[in-house]
Amino acid sequence: MKKQYIFILSLSATLILMAVISVALGRFPISTGELFAAISDRLTGRTSVSATTSAILFNVRLPRILLACLVGCCLSSAGVAYQGTFRNPMASPDILGASSGAAAGAAIAILLELSGRMVTVFAFVFSLATIALVTLVSKAARGERILGIILAGIMVSSLANAVTSFIKLVADPNSILPEITYWLMGSLAKTKPADTLFALIPMTIGMVPLFFLRWRINLLTLPDNEARSLGINVNATRGAVIVCSTLITAASVSVSGLIGWVGLVVPHLARRIVGSDFRVLLPTSAIGGALFLLLVDNVSRNLLITEIPIGILTSVIGAPFFIWLMTRREVTE
Repeated sequence: MKKQYIFILSLSATLILMAVISVALGRFPISTGELFAAISDRLTGRTSVSATTSAILFNVRLPRILLACLVGCCLSSAGVAYQGTFRNPMASPDILGASSGAAAGAAIAILLELSGRMVTVFAFVFSLATIALVTLVSKAARGERILGIILAGIMVSSLANAVTSFIKLVADPNSILPEITYWLMGSLAKTKPADTLFALIPMTIGMVPLFFLRWRINLLTLPDNEARSLGINVNATRGAVIVCSTLITAASVSVSGLIGWVGLVVPHLARRIVGSDFRVLLPTSAIGGALFLLLVDNVSRNLLITEIPIGILTSVIGAPFFIWLMTRREVTE
């Protein structure tokens, strides 16, 4: 266990170092010295760096870096929590339809030509509404509780996808449709400080209890009868984990668009390194997810002249990993 915590500390240090390096990457280079000088200026009121550098740093670069870390952390944490809760190694953050609901909400807002802030709000609200509908349907379903939730998620997600497809069909192909399509690809290109603040609140509300519940997720991987015999309320614990995971997923998708595979790839890589104890696995996945998405975002905004939507890059990495995962004996048997 001691080695595992040392690994977590090392991973955290790597994330901090990569965040500092990421500040210097971009069309407008900012050195490490300028970074610390700009921060010092904000604290002391001095003006040792140019107004342009300060504006780019605090209004564009730092909010985007922070949001990339937050989204990666939350998607990965939600993925590992779902995998433990549903006892399914292939579970991912969109298993209950949160991503599909957010896509439908964003598409509606874009079709109505609302502001960027309202697109985020619509995506967040529709994501939560989708999960509420999944919960109602699963309660009415007969049979095993977990299976009912998953099947309800699949059905409601299909309905939300149909809504998104219809909106794309009726949208203006010259202006509205390209914007919807770009949002669905997932990107952090239009990140603003307000977006980071908007996402930070529900992310914190979801992540804090999820962190304290991580040892109970170990018990949720057991059959319900065994978990109850160990003294936990299975339904209440499972419900709390699902609510927290859904909240951070909805917050992430609402500000970043659809970014897949993070909640599947990172938890499995973390599990191979630190094992299946969620007391260590969840924080490792959270930090690893933040580092992973920060690296991918750096590539997306610096590889070509035109920025590559981050959702495309995560799919390019995730799909081969999924194929490898499906062929592994311990997963498929």
